[in-house]
Amino acid sequence: MKSFFFTISFMLFVVTSIFSTENPLWMRYPAISPNGETIVFSYQGDIYKVNSEGGQARMITSHVAYDFNPVWSEDNKFIAFASDRHGNFDVYVMPLEGGQPKRLTYHSSDEIPTSFTPNGQNILFKSAILDDKDNIQFPSGSLPELYRVPVNGGRVNQVLTTPAIEAKFDSEGKRIIYHDKKGYENKWRKHHTSSVTRDIWVYNTENNKHKKLTTYDGEDRQPVFDHNEKHLYYLSEQFNSNFNICKFPLDDPSDITQLTDFADHPVRFLSVADDNTLCFGYDGEIYTMNEEQPPRKVKIDIRSDYKKNPVEYKTHRNGATEMALSPNSKELAMIIRGDVFVTSSDYETTKRITNTPEQERSVSFSPDGRKLLYASERNGSWNIYEMKMSREEEKQFSLSTKTEEKPIILTDKETFQPRYSPDGEEIAFLEERTTLKVINTKTGEIRKILDGDYNYSYSDGDQWYRWSPDGQWFLIQYSPQHLFSNDVALVDADGEQKITNLTKSGYDDNKPKWSMNGKMMLWFTDRKGLRSHGSWGAQYDVYGTFFDKKAYKRFNMSKEEYEIYKKDHKENKEKDEEDETDKSIEPLNIDLQNIDDRTERLTIHSSSLADAVITPDGEKLYYLSKFEDKYDLWMQDLIEEKTEKVADLKASGGNLHIDKKGERLFVHTYNKIIKINIKDHSVKPVTFNAFDEIQKLQEKEYLFEHIWRQVREKFYVKDLHGVDWDFYKKEYKKFLPYITNNYDFAEMLSEMLGELNASHTGARYSPKHDNEDETASLGIFFDWNYNNTGVKITEILDKSPLKVENTEIQPGHIIEKIDGKEIRSNMNHFRVLNHKAGKKVLLTVYNPDTDERWEETVEPVKIRKTGQWLYERWVERMRKKTKELSNGKIGYVHVRSMNDRSFREVYSDLFGKNYHKEAVVIDTRFNGGGWLHNDLAILFNGEKYVNYVPRGQHFGHDPMNQWTKSSILIMSEGNYSDAHGFPYAYSTLELGKTVGMPVPGTMTAVWWERLQDPTLVFGIPQVGSKNLDGEYLENKQLEPDIKVRQEYSKVSEGQDQQLQKAVERLMK
Repeated sequence: MKSFFFTISFMLFVVTSIFSTENPLWMRYPAISPNGETIVFSYQGDIYKVNSEGGQARMITSHVAYDFNPVWSEDNKFIAFASDRHGNFDVYVMPLEGGQPKRLTYHSSDEIPTSFTPNGQNILFKSAILDDKDNIQFPSGSLPELYRVPVNGGRVNQVLTTPAIEAKFDSEGKRIIYHDKKGYENKWRKHHTSSVTRDIWVYNTENNKHKKLTTYDGEDRQPVFDHNEKHLYYLSEQFNSNFNICKFPLDDPSDITQLTDFADHPVRFLSVADDNTLCFGYDGEIYTMNEEQPPRKVKIDIRSDYKKNPVEYKTHRNGATEMALSPNSKELAMIIRGDVFVTSSDYETTKRITNTPEQERSVSFSPDGRKLLYASERNGSWNIYEMKMSREEEKQFSLSTKTEEKPIILTDKETFQPRYSPDGEEIAFLEERTTLKVINTKTGEIRKILDGDYNYSYSDGDQWYRWSPDGQWFLIQYSPQHLFSNDVALVDADGEQKITNLTKSGYDDNKPKWSMNGKMMLWFTDRKGLRSHGSWGAQYDVYGTFFDKKAYKRFNMSKEEYEIYKKDHKENKEKDEEDETDKSIEPLNIDLQNIDDRTERLTIHSSSLADAVITPDGEKLYYLSKFEDKYDLWMQDLIEEKTEKVADLKASGGNLHIDKKGERLFVHTYNKIIKINIKDHSVKPVTFNAFDEIQKLQEKEYLFEHIWRQVREKFYVKDLHGVDWDFYKKEYKKFLPYITNNYDFAEMLSEMLGELNASHTGARYSPKHDNEDETASLGIFFDWNYNNTGVKITEILDKSPLKVENTEIQPGHIIEKIDGKEIRSNMNHFRVLNHKAGKKVLLTVYNPDTDERWEETVEPVKIRKTGQWLYERWVERMRKKTKELSNGKIGYVHVRSMNDRSFREVYSDLFGKNYHKEAVVIDTRFNGGGWLHNDLAILFNGEKYVNYVPRGQHFGHDPMNQWTKSSILIMSEGNYSDAHGFPYAYSTLELGKTVGMPVPGTMTAVWWERLQDPTLVFGIPQVGSKNLDGEYLENKQLEPDIKVRQEYSKVSEGQDQQLQKAVERLMK
């Protein structure tokens, strides 16, 4: 069912898309030819060309893949561009007049061209493939290297092992201009000044020296030479906090001239012709200019058709993000790609219930099973809707032919997570995400149950409450102390807001459920579980709290006593469902006196728990638990007192639903739904065929609205950094009719979110390709400049298959063939390593010292494994350098992430390898964040107060688990999020000196929301951190005590100046 508003909106949307071909928007990556006659650009995933004076543009690529970032050859005859035709982005080259593009690169890391070399024989491109073995820089995929590849295809050579973005040679090939990349920040972020922003550099190819040309604290990007190569044009935010074109002479980079004065939107994608005509993008359109004349919009006409149908028909057999069980357990309601579907629990029959571009959430059945309740985001707000079967003779939604929807609540306030009362006459819901309210469906009266100040909603749908079976009470999860500590409470449903905290602990107590017909409460707690050594996380148990003393007495019966009890107190058989609906509900007897004494731990082992339910008779507890890698279904027999694994699910999480009779259990994991017969534990899948009609253009329009609203409602400061968010909604929404793919959509969203000048923003698109290239790794470094037959090995990683499999291959040897294919001097050897990971590969090896050739069989690995090996190698190099510089007196630890695993590695190294060291270097560089700052601050804040001395032998001290000696912390522009938090804590608590470069102010907590199109996610920084002066740490850069910038030329040769300075300082 579509709303009238969206029907009209979509009609206008389609008309605009089809007929408005003059002056289209969202033309990106323009580049002007050297002769100034032609502009090429990317539009809707294809490359177009147009006369630089304007006119009708002609498509020169037409593949279903995404093609972008075209660059020109010096003779104006060819362009190179990037395309994801094989899964990742590779470099292609083709004639300007069109034809079949030629693929030049084959590695499965993205390879993006930046320019042709002056002689036109090679193309420069950036990619994170592999550093030179001597490079001491942190091995991160976010720090690409610079390469060149011949225009006719062939061997790739590494030009620079340090990041050089938008690199271009001068005409003599003696200089390369580029902008740098120092860390993880989203490249479409705007208006910020911090250490991570880009700077302009020039590299001298004759003396291998890099020179920094710009000094502005904000963004300077995309340099291009003027025609005489004495000046640089570039993009900068220096003058009005908005990207504009600037210029300076190379002999005096401080003499900056601002050439444009655009406001509201950034100037992007700067290129220049030989006559100094500049070409760039602004506000989705293309402009040209020279210094004598103002910018001129290039009027462009594009006539094109959709490459893919705007309507996608799809049958879902998995992918349900929510599930609800009908009262008679014959049907399941699901949310799939934002719509409500209902399927039979025993057959594949599936009915689509809602058909909107907007998303629905929190679906549930009414007590009689004839209605569905859900929240939907329509007309500018989340509200509550109800769908019912219209024909009385139809008993199941999955077989129904007519349904009727009506709104339960329509308000400009956000309303979420609705639930029917047991009698179906009232509906509970959350207003503005955290305030619990109830509406009477007959009178429309609304009453407040719990004030919103008791909770904070981090991610939508994260609140928890449950009606009691008699409808007189609620069990809730709330936070009476602070954000990350939950308790369980009992609240009356009459609106008096009387709260009884049932758990009252400093541990995390959550997800209470009424069980045994309201006589018991099932809940989860980490009070007995092992806790993560650092950061968040703990093992949980299932507990039961009994409101009824008789039920508690029964629970504590021995097996013999319970058998006698069952025989003497046989319960009446359940009536038919029709009778059960009409049955009056008896009020519960809630006995709170000494209730703590009626609380029992139900699980015998703490674990990572996803969910748990108890059978109605209270005899068996079922729970989803992870002891190793994945979640499985376990059962605790509370009478027999035995535990067993019921189903080996290997799931990533999920939830459990039990039918009223306690006969069947439904398990909803993130990729499937299964049903289990409780009597014999037989397992069957729930199969469904959910036919979906995805209106992709309408969906994008909705997603845009959703993201804009989410930011407005959840950004960590209400004023959104003073940004006029309504203005930018209008400005970016105009691009939607011209965006037909998720690459452009994510980029447009990132541009809009970038206006907020905040960390943790932007959108990401993760496409799913069939049979995409994946380059296998042999775990080696090789000589990038070796141009004879084969690949010359310069180093073999310790865990490389060449070492693990005990081959005779050594550094200096040459791999001449892979699976019989000769690696010729003009061949890209990555091509023959694609699709080889995990497979046996035959290598033909040559030893030039002995002139011997032989064959070895090895099994290459996936690239991500090599990434871990490279990190371990880098840490070991740091340890060795620290040892060399300090004569073994100082230790070294690297904090890789802000999580438990990293904490354990640091703790192990600290009190293992480094226990007897006099001091330690704490390296936090290129840590991407998490939540660990306080644990680390405590770890390095030890002050000795007692020694332990048995019979005169000193054998330890307290604190045992804290470092009590000197330390120093290295930090950099690449620290992000909570990796800002720890250096801030270290400095504020005066634990030691800090060395390195300033850390950008990024200490906020983010929610990365996955959208109903699961290939898209976006970020909102939601929880800000303030220092004791009341200043937010977001955008407040942390300066080091000792500032040391790494020089690229020295980094490339293996010198770490920051580490050297840290050791030097500790040695004083």
